[in-house]
Amino acid sequence: MTGNIVNTVAILIGGTLGLVFKSKISERFSNIMVEALGIAIMVYGISQGITTNNPLILFTSIALGALIGEILDIEKKLNELGDFFQSRMKNATGVTQGFVTASLLFCVGAMAIMGGLQGGLQGEHDILYAKAFLDGVMSIIFASALGIGVLLSAASVFLYQGAIVLLSGFLKPYLAAAVVVEMTAVGGVLIFAIGITMLKIKHLKLGNMLPAVFIPILINLFYTL
Repeated sequence: MTGNIVNTVAILIGGTLGLVFKSKISERFSNIMVEALGIAIMVYGISQGITTNNPLILFTSIALGALIGEILDIEKKLNELGDFFQSRMKNATGVTQGFVTASLLFCVGAMAIMGGLQGGLQGEHDILYAKAFLDGVMSIIFASALGIGVLLSAASVFLYQGAIVLLSGFLKPYLAAAVVVEMTAVGGVLIFAIGITMLKIKHLKLGNMLPAVFIPILINLFYTL
């Protein structure tokens, strides 16, 4: 769990630094930073989404994943958790947005999956160390724009990646290279959707789309059978 712990701590440190900067940034500049981040995230999401080798898998994964997420109403549960944290913090605003946005961004990428597998199966943490650096830098930027909710995403990352580490022996047979490629592409689409929401083009139920990342595993199992 070393790599996962380092990643979690990096988000906490980066987020704390971002909060220090936030107190010195006016709302005018904070708003333009959110818009700039939204555009950058959309471009990054596109770059990940086009890596798919089979668009049909991509479309099916997004559709089925969103359906499953809507049935489970994951978005509502994430928002309720964010609202709970906000209710416990004096003068805190935007906690839910920061928590949900950062949690999704830090969890849906391939580095979280492959880093967790590497740590659990090989006891090496190179991928998660690299992810820790990237997440730490992004936490500074996001916390300075979105606030303390970004720090709370560290708990989401720790639990999500920790589960992958602990279940790595079970998951490895189902995560062939081709499957990971499609999971990365689906994650890219979700990251693109984060940008859409941040730019207030349309509010999307991103939490409900989260199961889509894992649908390529089920499709691969279906093909195998």
